[in-house]
Amino acid sequence: MKTNFFIITFFLLLLSSSKAQESGMVSIKEGSFIPLYGATSQKPLLVKSFDMDIYPITNAEFLDFIKKNPSYSKSKIKGIFADKSYLTYWASDFDFGKVNPKSPVTSVSWFAAKKYCECQGKRLPTMDEWEYVAMADEKKIDARTKKEFNAYILSWYEKSRMYEKEIGQTFKNYWGVYDMHGLVWEWTADFNSIFLSGESRKDKGDDKNLFCGGASVNASDLMDYAAFMRYAFRGSLKAQYSTRNLGFRCASDAKVQNVNF
Repeated sequence: MKTNFFIITFFLLLLSSSKAQESGMVSIKEGSFIPLYGATSQKPLLVKSFDMDIYPITNAEFLDFIKKNPSYSKSKIKGIFADKSYLTYWASDFDFGKVNPKSPVTSVSWFAAKKYCECQGKRLPTMDEWEYVAMADEKKIDARTKKEFNAYILSWYEKSRMYEKEIGQTFKNYWGVYDMHGLVWEWTADFNSIFLSGESRKDKGDDKNLFCGGASVNASDLMDYAAFMRYAFRGSLKAQYSTRNLGFRCASDAKVQNVNF
């Protein structure tokens, strides 16, 4: 009976993975890692299984969303949900102009990104989920200690207008996800949780000086410059902000059917 249970469970996991791929997502298996912040105790943080988009959301995909939700167009969206930079590079409400339809949509606020994902029956990935997937290179789940991997990420920070490139042009990582590095920065559901200090992000301490030199002693790896850059950028954001190099992708909870015996 136990053997049959494990066989059925295995095939259900394969089915779940197949369905995720059909929806433009891949399944990310449960695992743990020590994040840059919020882990002063050095205890691994558990990330439960979830699904993540293979690519960032494109201009074409966001246009489809705008047509169905015109209140999120550049002229209709309320100021509390987006600043004046929102979709400024688009020609008009329903025309992204001469940009590549397959390049990532940027200049999108957190509110708009969150709404887009919800309309797809999905959600924004959490910061821990995003970092868990982003620490993988082509072959390893955790490539953060590889100098060439960090050098690749840092070299991207020095380049300009990478957001104009088409999705899927960077490497495919261990999980089958593209463009985690090398194309655009990405929103996460809890992007501003890095301000929380103490032993856990669940703490209510609010430390706006988290990225001062003295505060960095709480980091798990002081040499992980690429991660420092990501966390610092997130710390500078507010939910209504939108910038030309900031996009997003969606995630969703992993769904495995129950089996009754």
